[in-house]
Amino acid sequence: MSEESVPQQGGEAGRPKGLLQQMEELMAALNADLSALDADLQSAGRGAEETEAK
Repeated sequence: MSEESVPQQGGEAGRPKGLLQQMEELMAALNADLSALDADLQSAGRGAEETEAK
């Protein structure tokens, strides 16, 4: 897992994050990871298509 899943100490007077906030942060990180994976797969697919066309 990434650092986002580790509870942070300190900040906000030591108050723990709420479950909803943790889930929102995890979903944002997941969305970013999936977007990067999608871009990687699309660029790899384009490279394979160009190789086959030659």
